[in-house]
Amino acid sequence: MEERTCCPVDRSQLNCAETWIQASEATTDYLHTCGWMGWPNFPPPLPFPDGEGCVGFRNGRFGNNSTPGWKEYSGACLKRPMKAGTTYLIRFYIGFAVARYSPPLDVVFFGTPDCKNLPFGVGNPNYGCPLNGQGWMEMGSVPAAGVNEWVRREIRLTPSVDIYAIAIGPDCTPEDSPNDLYYFLDHLVLADEEAFGFQVAASGNPCKSGFTLNVPDLAGRQYQWFKEGVALVGETAPELEVKTGEGDYQVRVSDQDGCVVTPVYAHRLPRTESVLHRVICPESIFAFHGRQLTRPGVYVDTLKGVNGCDSIVRLNLTPVQEQTDSVQAHIFPGVRPVGKRKFTSPGNYAITLQSKEGCDSLVLLKLEYYQVFRPTAFSPDGDGRNDFFTVYGGKELVSIQSLQVFDRWGGLVYEGADLTPNDSNSGWDGRNKDKPLSPGLYVYQAILRMDDGKDRRIQGEVTLVR
Repeated sequence: MEERTCCPVDRSQLNCAETWIQASEATTDYLHTCGWMGWPNFPPPLPFPDGEGCVGFRNGRFGNNSTPGWKEYSGACLKRPMKAGTTYLIRFYIGFAVARYSPPLDVVFFGTPDCKNLPFGVGNPNYGCPLNGQGWMEMGSVPAAGVNEWVRREIRLTPSVDIYAIAIGPDCTPEDSPNDLYYFLDHLVLADEEAFGFQVAASGNPCKSGFTLNVPDLAGRQYQWFKEGVALVGETAPELEVKTGEGDYQVRVSDQDGCVVTPVYAHRLPRTESVLHRVICPESIFAFHGRQLTRPGVYVDTLKGVNGCDSIVRLNLTPVQEQTDSVQAHIFPGVRPVGKRKFTSPGNYAITLQSKEGCDSLVLLKLEYYQVFRPTAFSPDGDGRNDFFTVYGGKELVSIQSLQVFDRWGGLVYEGADLTPNDSNSGWDGRNKDKPLSPGLYVYQAILRMDDGKDRRIQGEVTLVR
């Protein structure tokens, strides 16, 4: 599953893998760490037994659109036929997700004497297994079960006719399940039985105890394991539990007729690497996996991932320079909060705040009163001077949202809205319902829209003069 011509970006892309093809109209999936890594409901067990890719297949679709006959197979047209009367082994790993999606199943190996029979069921994704058509035969099967793991299985078979095309997948029995059923295949090797005697296979998670290398246990054979060409003392069984770490392993198989040495099995632990970019404040401490860092730099730590393999974390720790900023703000007489501090009068203040990186940031605050003027008296006598009561101000005053005036008994005598500041011809003209009011003291309140987009409420007294 490692030889590929492209990285899969979605389901049904077994065409990216070399050798194996879609055998059925219902399409298998190609998963690879360079691209698409499968369905969210059916995450593959990691790491893959061999390299970085595998095949995923369904054994029935259920739920709202139940199609029990939806069975997916991978296949190949062989470069050399499997000869009639010769015994072969198909050795592979079958992967399982959680139990409700990957219950036990029988994995079946099918064959046909004509490559024209591949693919089968064209145009009908509910076709099912290849035996539903002509030219195919079941050559062998093996039961398998697991939960969130890979299990190695093999099928021994002796064809009665020359076989030119093969397919592997679920058995032909229609399933009945409340859930879609899904499985994975990896490291499929087909060879005659004698050839398998000279190849090393692996079993288990290479990052955990119990990981083994093995060759078939053939009667009358003696075994000796080697690492880097040096014999491993006492390791004379067909199976070797790897306790001596990474390296190149081989086994010598001998009998009364002589001996052979298997090709090298390169045992390498899969590793992942991630890079973190963080900042450190002056005179502070950064905690990194139990270490207390006080200086910028590049730091590396090796952790154990969820699958037991090494996960290398590289930390790029960069300094944050002390930041200084200047801010100009305005207040009305009263209180203005800045951070956890409150200011009641204009002035220049130095404030230490926390930046977004969590470091101290110095802010130089210049605080001034809003330039807002409210007359204490006006004379609406029609002489063009002080005929209206309104609010005046600098550029910080954007608009007068509302202005209300009350008499000494609390009665509303004037109400204006959305007034233009500094307009001496708008505001209260000393009348109520077009009737001039008596001279005297009146109370007002106004809501002002300032240049920061916020509204401020002011109130006071004004004298009407006749």
